[in-house]
Amino acid sequence: MEELKFLSADWATVKHWLIIAGIAIATFLFFLFLARKLRTLLSKRLIKRMDDDLLANFLAGIFGSIVLLIGLLVVFRIIGLTGVISGMLAGAGISAFIIGFALKDIGENFLAGIILAFKRPFRVGDVVDINGIRGQVLTLNLRDTQIKTGDGKDVFIPNGIILKNPLINFTIDGFLRYDFIVGLDYGSDYQAAIEVIKSAIVEVPGVLDSSKLPSVWVTEMAESTLNIQVTFWVDTFERAISDAVVKSSAILAVLGALEKADFNMPARIVELKNYQGKELKTSVPNSL
Repeated sequence: MEELKFLSADWATVKHWLIIAGIAIATFLFFLFLARKLRTLLSKRLIKRMDDDLLANFLAGIFGSIVLLIGLLVVFRIIGLTGVISGMLAGAGISAFIIGFALKDIGENFLAGIILAFKRPFRVGDVVDINGIRGQVLTLNLRDTQIKTGDGKDVFIPNGIILKNPLINFTIDGFLRYDFIVGLDYGSDYQAAIEVIKSAIVEVPGVLDSSKLPSVWVTEMAESTLNIQVTFWVDTFERAISDAVVKSSAILAVLGALEKADFNMPARIVELKNYQGKELKTSVPNSL
């Protein structure tokens, strides 16, 4: 009889803790769902009002984390750990230094993320170069920034590194310049060649011909050619045609127009002088 009373008492205790655990798990799942739902809704509303995906997503992420933290405090209260929490808060002055030192990098990246979110040196979709890593910004998180490189790699850069190193943004103002060199044969009609290049470059799809006109000028008198630099601008907000395709089309259009106009573009010429009057020896490989 005593054993049955002991087992029944133990089962009552286990049943009690199972109920508490079930309530705690259900509460945590509810707050987890609520945090994600509120984060999505807040992000959409902020994007409409602020027109800034980066800052809106970052603020929504902080709000979701706060909701989840409140949920954890409620769960601790349900399972009776309020005394533990009070003890932790009471000893916060002693442990703050230890925890702060251990989590220094996490705190640094979090604060750097807040600074980046409000300073906004880049937006979602901008092409940036950070510490030698070049790619398109996908998102700014609480700890790191996700960038997709040109070869399809996803790179997660800690926010602290971004804040401490030079950052190059290629697309923040909507314009990006490209250039290439064309070599003309000496004795050509240089001014006519420049006009041919100007006429050809403005016809290339993707090259701006109104707000920022292409430029053509002589840049160098090389050994075999008179080098002419061609520069043009593209709109980084309009991505119907990639920049690489625009540059390739521009080079082909200029070369085609110059060849059609009978302009010679020689390769590098090497002059050989024989001061001894002897015949130069050449070797021809034996045919198989």
